[in-house]
Amino acid sequence: MGSDEKRVALVTGAGQGIGRGIALRLAQAGHHVVINDVVADEAVTDRGAYEVKRTIEAAGGGADVFRADIASRDERAAMVEFVADRFGRLDLLVNNAGVAPKERKDLLEATEQSFERLMSINLEGPYFLTQLVANRMIAWKRDGVVEAPRIVFISSISAYTSSPARGEYCVSKAGVSMAAQLYADRLGEYGIPVLEVSPGIIETPMTSVVKDKYDKLIAEGLLVTKRWGVPDDVAGVVAAFAAGHLDYSTGQRIEVGGGFGLRRL
Repeated sequence: MGSDEKRVALVTGAGQGIGRGIALRLAQAGHHVVINDVVADEAVTDRGAYEVKRTIEAAGGGADVFRADIASRDERAAMVEFVADRFGRLDLLVNNAGVAPKERKDLLEATEQSFERLMSINLEGPYFLTQLVANRMIAWKRDGVVEAPRIVFISSISAYTSSPARGEYCVSKAGVSMAAQLYADRLGEYGIPVLEVSPGIIETPMTSVVKDKYDKLIAEGLLVTKRWGVPDDVAGVVAAFAAGHLDYSTGQRIEVGGGFGLRRL
């Protein structure tokens, strides 16, 4: 394949929420999207990974589904091999997959099992998936297969905002933030930009359980932009990066939070 072939993007956790929004936006921009999710049933097309695939294809785009648990070393490796065998290239990796604690517990009562689960999925998974992908991207760029490979980490405002009822989530996302900086630093010599995109209060299945709480906070002035974010708000930044508009911002965090991070008096 030459560099003029169709660009390929791998989006983890793309069966719903932010990942779904990113997958749809990238497909609209001309990428063939590999939709990863830990749950993917070919017989279910009204929701989940195959709904995303069906929606992309109905709009004239291209998509594949690869079911994999990014917390599994073997499944991560199998997914990268699938991409390599199927396309022989990868232009964009979007590390989006992540989970919240199954049960919110105070920091003084939270369990090691919950901590380990979140760290394995939210941090260890993308950290080592990126290692696998980065080595492939280096070779593909050197060989002229991919002209401008890029990598995105989806973190969260929780990377720097304390939530003692879900401390393990905050710690995992703080790790993701540093992983983005580390890879941006290491891959700079190969001309592979890495960006951290930090969503704020985004309307997704994950945040639906705290809707009343955030409705109240937004109404009371928590955000400059007085509304919930939607997945397409995040997807717009990823699409701009994929198009090459943010390469000089490698290693930086772009917050998509309606002004949450502003210091205000």
